[in-house]
Amino acid sequence: MPAVTVDNILTLPRIPMPDATAVPRPVRSVTTAPTGYEGEGFPVRRAFAGLDMSSLDPFIHMDQMGEVNYAPGEPKGTPWHPHRGFETVTYMIDGIMEHKDSHGGGGIISGGDTQWMTAGGGILHIEAPPEHLVLSGGLFHGVQLWVNLPRENKMAHPRYQDITGSKVALASSPDGGALVRVIAGEIAGMQGPGSTYTPIALSHSTVAPGAALTLPWNPDYNAVVYVLAGEGTVGAEKRPIRMGQTALFGRGDTIEMSASGVGESLEVFVLGGRPIREPVAMAGPFVMNTKSEVLQAFEDYQAGRLGVPVE
Repeated sequence: MPAVTVDNILTLPRIPMPDATAVPRPVRSVTTAPTGYEGEGFPVRRAFAGLDMSSLDPFIHMDQMGEVNYAPGEPKGTPWHPHRGFETVTYMIDGIMEHKDSHGGGGIISGGDTQWMTAGGGILHIEAPPEHLVLSGGLFHGVQLWVNLPRENKMAHPRYQDITGSKVALASSPDGGALVRVIAGEIAGMQGPGSTYTPIALSHSTVAPGAALTLPWNPDYNAVVYVLAGEGTVGAEKRPIRMGQTALFGRGDTIEMSASGVGESLEVFVLGGRPIREPVAMAGPFVMNTKSEVLQAFEDYQAGRLGVPVE
């Protein structure tokens, strides 16, 4: 799981030790993501399945894509499809994905890169492996997250952010046992490159076998940890957790996690945000505030008002 690594983690800024008065966030639940298929048939784990949506606000949906090792001719993507009312964040760990949208955004992302698409008032896009990867096959692994937009930004002009791995802010735990990659928001004074409408923090951390990581966390944000690989524990109560499981935390100042002393590193996607606390009406690719707005989105899409596919 390469993503972004460094030759010497001890040269990076250190995550500070928590203050003596800091309150560890308790673990409210640990759930296991069911598996399914997306787009033209690539396997996913539904990270938020079974969780109360109000506890995840402003996040709507998250899939772990893969990890799958495709044979030649097998790599799959998604056909052209619409979105309105939220943002899609695609983070690639292994493999290559090509993105195009009806507003001219797009590019190729690979290990450690992030594409951040604000659908806003409406957009069509397509995500697919490039032709050479289809021919050769190979490893494919990533995450796609949907971030809700506040009512006043639902119809914002669509935009696309190409966040290469080289732009991600890097830090280490005090003893060098964990590498933290900050993709968006602020964590321990480290600012990620992603520009967001909704205040959030988003990161991917690698915790070496037997090591631990304590992240200071904005007390106004909720907190979620999803395990991409490995196993270990979360919270001061040391709840067991493993690949494909999601931990939802209660209120507090810090998030604690540790990796098992044997086997592979613990790879975690850590995210949280300030809840929007607005009604959510969601159907398929549209996330709005009311049912009538969703119906209008379908009507606009069918009438071609969200754009047209481009070559």
